[in-house]
Order: sequence, then C-alpha cells, then structure tokens
Amino acid sequence: MTAPRAGVYPGTFDPITNGHLDIITRATRVVDRLVIAVAVNAGKEPLFSLQERLAMVGDEISALGDGGGAEIEVTSFGMLLVDFVGHVGASVIVRGLRAVSDFEYEFQMAGMNARLNPDVETVFLMASDRHQFISSRFVKEIAALGGDVGAFVSEPVRGRLEGRFGGLKAASEGD
Repeated sequence: MTAPRAGVYPGTFDPITNGHLDIITRATRVVDRLVIAVAVNAGKEPLFSLQERLAMVGDEISALGDGGGAEIEVTSFGMLLVDFVGHVGASVIVRGLRAVSDFEYEFQMAGMNARLNPDVETVFLMASDRHQFISSRFVKEIAALGGDVGAFVSEPVRGRLEGRFGGLKAASEGD
C-alpha cells in the first residue's frame, strides 16, 4: 500500500470563485489529501478578512460533498509556501492556470520553490474552458460596480459581495 499523497492548494481566495472550486474538485483526483491554504497576505489588502475568507472557503468545501474521495482541509498560512507544505506533511503544490499569461509567473514560482525544497513538486491544472477568464480581482471589480457576479461565484459568496458593496445597482442607473 502506498502512502497517501498530500497536496496544498494555496491562494488568497478573496473571494473564492467557481474557478477555484473547479481546480479544487479536479485536484482531489490527483491527491488523497488536499490542504486548501488561505494566505494571510495582508500586503494585498484583501477585501475580506482572513476569518471571512476561511469561512467562505470552508462553506464552499462543505457544499462540495465527499471531496471525490480525497480528504479536504482548510487552513491559513503566513509562512514561506514550501515550509508550509512540509509543515502539513504534503509533497505537492497545486496551482491553477487560466491563460498563457499565468504560466510565466507560475513557472518562475515553481522553479524557486524547487530550489528551496527539491522534494516538493508543483502540479499545474489548466482551468476548464468555462472558468478560464474568472479571477477574484475581476469578480470584485464587477461587484463593486454593481454588476451581477452570479455566474462566477456561488450564491453565498455573491451574497457576501453584495453585502460588502451594498447590493446590485439597477441596470438603468447612470443612464
């Protein structure tokens, strides 16, 4: 019997999107245990607090059901990613790629992480075609301007965004 393979899917998740959920679901087919690591990342000035982001991710994971047979954990981290990976007993970093533009940055990060800890592998999962254009940044911008983000996030996350930005504006506003 082989040892269970554990992976870490890190991110800010500000907020968690359908694209993130797609990568999480697909990552559970690659690893036996997936740690979703919500970055403290105060330097990015997230819209939602760490506790809010942890709650959103936890709620979304609960809604997924059995996790495709993989054990899924949600936690936060504020240390060097490769150190965190070792801390939780994982050996794989899972990263999602939406477009070619993501690849250069992710490729550089994977190279640096490999230099810091050659025992940690980075696995890239391409975003499904229906999620390639979704980013948390775009979702926040659309919500801030009163647009409907229902196609990009779950209803509970949409509700949190509407609560933060005061709800959706009427389509005729500003005409």
